[in-house]
Amino acid sequence: MRLRLRSPRELARILLAAARRNHEVVADYLEANTEEWGALAEAAPGDAADVLEQLDEIDAAGLISDLEPAEAAEILEEIAPELAAELVEDVPLGSLAAALSEMPGAAAADLLGELDSEMLEDVLAAMEDQAEQEVRQLLAYPADSAGGLMTTDVASLPMGLTTDEAIERLRQLSETYGDLSYVYVVNDEQVLTGVISFRDLVFRRPGSPLADVMVPDPVAVTAMTDREEVAELALRYHLLAIPVTEEDGRLLGMVTTDAVIEAVQDEATEDFAVSVGAGVAETVYSEVGESFRMRAPWLVLNLFLALIVAFVIENQTGIIGDEPVLAALMPVIALLGGNGGNQSLAVMIRSLASDDVPTPQVPGIFARQAGVGLLNGVLLALVSAAVTYLLLEGGVFSSESPSVAVALIVGVAALSNLVIAAVSGTAIPLILRQLGQDPALASSIFLTLITDLVGFGGFLLVAGLLL
Repeated sequence: MRLRLRSPRELARILLAAARRNHEVVADYLEANTEEWGALAEAAPGDAADVLEQLDEIDAAGLISDLEPAEAAEILEEIAPELAAELVEDVPLGSLAAALSEMPGAAAADLLGELDSEMLEDVLAAMEDQAEQEVRQLLAYPADSAGGLMTTDVASLPMGLTTDEAIERLRQLSETYGDLSYVYVVNDEQVLTGVISFRDLVFRRPGSPLADVMVPDPVAVTAMTDREEVAELALRYHLLAIPVTEEDGRLLGMVTTDAVIEAVQDEATEDFAVSVGAGVAETVYSEVGESFRMRAPWLVLNLFLALIVAFVIENQTGIIGDEPVLAALMPVIALLGGNGGNQSLAVMIRSLASDDVPTPQVPGIFARQAGVGLLNGVLLALVSAAVTYLLLEGGVFSSESPSVAVALIVGVAALSNLVIAAVSGTAIPLILRQLGQDPALASSIFLTLITDLVGFGGFLLVAGLLL
């Protein structure tokens, strides 16, 4: 049976909804209707990729194998490299190599970088020579560097041309390169000397020397430049692409806008992961052993830091024995401080990621964050103290001490912890940056130590002074 639909996109919507309910039914339908699957892959590779992602690895591999290499390449390019690597494990080597040979080098390198080393070498050996050479060049660079992000499909013109000659040369290059937003100018040694936009070239007077039209000494990065710096340059100078060069200035490729956007997204997710001690390169598709190795050290550190908090509490158990209600109220203070501190931490990491914290502005930033912590502290101190008093007076909580005294302890502890948490959440990323580390590096773990020490230890200290 076939679905009679108006367009491949309509088919994709129905198949996607059905696959989320029962992926086996969709896999069987597509296997039985390969013409419809081929039409969908050709007309809407992004939608076809969405459907493919809902299927298990074996079914997905079979459907990829049924496609022409160019169609399979377009679909694989639409899937996250980590997931694509899972889906292609059962694709015949010849079919996979043919599809990867049709993909842009950067996309193919991203996917191949997720495969185990043995399969990687087998696939590379089966790819077309030119594609293999390009991918091997890209795989030589770290994934978070400009070299790892760049495409080598970059249009360049030699110095000495006139505008007429350059336009004619670009007509020829347009058959090879899809992106001619920027065209780079190189000398005889392939050293980058300038950049020209296609628009400026067309509207300049015929016969003008190319040197008069180009922008000399364009913003460029080397292959080992970190992707965070690449993204900052693209945003600062409003660039659609950034050229990548060797140390000696020879043009290697360029990082496109799409790659810059991807780099910004990767940096954001990386900062979130490292802030809680997860692996930088870890994904939901990472091997169990790999994830274990990346997470375990931070969890062990977290254990020892938690023991410090336990030691502080243990040395003040006398006050808890005299007033058991304090044991129920302590976590409230720690929770308030943790949440308030994480708010400041998130704002600070976000600002540092966008390079928006010049050193002269640091004192003012501290003052503002402390002010926010103070205002929140006053508000929550009043609310928490009032709620505690009402619960004690209403008999919900029981206490041997006066309700006013216990409520005052809660209020003072809440105020202190929120102010300290706000300042700590601001300070920790700055200290890590000063030490030359990633500002997000396990910052949440260190913040939790501080807020728990103040939340538990400080709470009991206040209680000992007031009761």
